[in-house]
Amino acid sequence: MAPSATSTTLITQRNREDLALSKTLHGTTFNEENHQASFLTKLKQKDREFQPAVVDNYLKNWKEEQPENETEEAKAERQSAYKAVANSFYDLATDFYEYAWGTSFHFCRFRPREPFQQAMARHEHFLAANMGIQPSFKVLDIGCGVGGPAREIGHFTGAHITGLNNNDYQISRARRYAHTFGLQDRSDFVKGDFMNMPLEDGSYDACYAIEATVHASTLEGVYGEAYRILKPGGVFGCYEWVMTDKYDATNPEHLRIVRGLEVGNGVAKMMTRKDCLQALETVGFTVEKHQDMGETEDKIKWYYPLEGDIRQANAFWDYLTVLRTTTAGRAATTYMVRTLEALGLAAPGSTKVSTILQTAADSVLEGALLGIFTPMYFFVARKPLDATN
Repeated sequence: MAPSATSTTLITQRNREDLALSKTLHGTTFNEENHQASFLTKLKQKDREFQPAVVDNYLKNWKEEQPENETEEAKAERQSAYKAVANSFYDLATDFYEYAWGTSFHFCRFRPREPFQQAMARHEHFLAANMGIQPSFKVLDIGCGVGGPAREIGHFTGAHITGLNNNDYQISRARRYAHTFGLQDRSDFVKGDFMNMPLEDGSYDACYAIEATVHASTLEGVYGEAYRILKPGGVFGCYEWVMTDKYDATNPEHLRIVRGLEVGNGVAKMMTRKDCLQALETVGFTVEKHQDMGETEDKIKWYYPLEGDIRQANAFWDYLTVLRTTTAGRAATTYMVRTLEALGLAAPGSTKVSTILQTAADSVLEGALLGIFTPMYFFVARKPLDATN
């Protein structure tokens, strides 16, 4: 359904404000021509007054130190602010992600002797292949980050990929990368909230999300939008962040890990596997496949870079990735950033950002080892051929 003139005006005004704030925060590194600036340059170029305020406002979304003391009203308030929570998080975290992980912001499974980036690409290919994406398809990437998966799936399938993202800094980087890798004619990137997509009903053959829809206030909301923009018979594929059936919402240790996942990753509220499947059915999808891709007998676990087993690395750049993402590596990065900040070579607030991301990695690893969390609950769902929006 097309938005009203009033809502369109409000969205346009909000988008202009978001863009202005993002340009203020990132300084000259926001410009597309500066997308290859070094990590240290990016830290230095952040606005020295604005970044600390962004960090503090972000952390205010979690008022209680102990999650068991948080009221339902406080949780609901954070969920209603899901868009601002995620937008602030990615303004703060994107440069750190690219420095430590690359341009595809997700986890993946690994095979013996398989280099890190090859495994990441295979994970994306697996999703596209199971969805049956064809060269003629018009495809939406929901929450596209800086466009890593969109570029890989575009190359793999030959389809036209549109990336939807609510973060201006990431959009600017995604556009530049697409041009660099020769995909500017087969991709585009749209500013928008995935709970209220600025896209026409029934306009896409397929859509996918890779560890992105966890930022939604409700899964029914974002899955409902995916359903709306798909043509009848269209397919939706996803790797979803969920708490598994082993998660116990009355266990204080589990609650602590969930809090770490939320604070460390810009998530308003973690959902469960059951929530995921129920939401798909509620909005009208037919679920064709679903599986926890993290719960396997793989010799090399998906979380090995966080765990720090450097023996599993298979290429020179893999060693750098693992060294940066181990517990010791994350601590070393925070120490480096703290030193740079003290010397005036990184903007104030940079150390807090690094600490937030340490919390994220620690919580992901703890949740994985306990079996209560997976970042890759895989599903393929289809909009019925006789569906009407």
